[in-house]
Amino acid sequence: MTNVVEVRHAAAGYDGREILSDVSLSVAAGDVVAVLGANGSGKSTLIRTVLGLVPLRRGEIELFGTAQRRFRSWERIGYVPQRLGAGSGVPATVGEVVASGRLARRGIFRFPGAADKTAVREALADVGLLDRIGDPVATLSGGQQQRTLIARALAGRPDLLVLDEPTAGVDAASQEAFAAALTRFAADGGTIMLVLHELGPLRPLIGRGVVVHDGRIAHEGTPPEPAGHHAEPGHDHVHPHADEVKAGICEWAPTEGSKAY
Repeated sequence: MTNVVEVRHAAAGYDGREILSDVSLSVAAGDVVAVLGANGSGKSTLIRTVLGLVPLRRGEIELFGTAQRRFRSWERIGYVPQRLGAGSGVPATVGEVVASGRLARRGIFRFPGAADKTAVREALADVGLLDRIGDPVATLSGGQQQRTLIARALAGRPDLLVLDEPTAGVDAASQEAFAAALTRFAADGGTIMLVLHELGPLRPLIGRGVVVHDGRIAHEGTPPEPAGHHAEPGHDHVHPHADEVKAGICEWAPTEGSKAY
């Protein structure tokens, strides 16, 4: 069976600086993979490279069995960046932002049809924001704006959902809404690849954790459960050495802003 994402010996970076080195990763249909790592480890660079947003220097990437450079079926992928940035004066409603997630599927020269409107309403209902469909997105809280981004991705009815730290700095209610929406997406056979600073309410959903350390994959497997003092509220876990990660002894319960997985 063809993998949804296949990365082979990839190297990538910005402005002449190599951030990822010799990274290989496979994501099969139906997988839920969390990319974990300290700040600056290269975890966000990894998913942005998969999406073609960071140039590949060496190696190969395939999406749904097609070489990334030839891949054109972008409607099959929904991307949720870290922040919406819509609170900076963009005069758009919540419904308009979510409707933009339909463009890749219907094309920019076609007017929205009944299927598009239904998809928008269903996506907003899925993240608990249907009642805000006509509100300016700038009036939403940070967590609600992030939920709007997830709804925008879901409205496109993708096969693969890629999220970059969707729970960072947002309220507990929004984190619970993310977890519920993503659980339903996965239950319907969707594939999820997401960068996380902490697992939080998403922990039961995660099937595999991939730890990035210094631009390389240091560990791949089931994310360890926090234990002992690591599980105490507010524990600020210090990033371990890569060989400790490989040994499978890293257990964490990070707080926002900590250098943690």
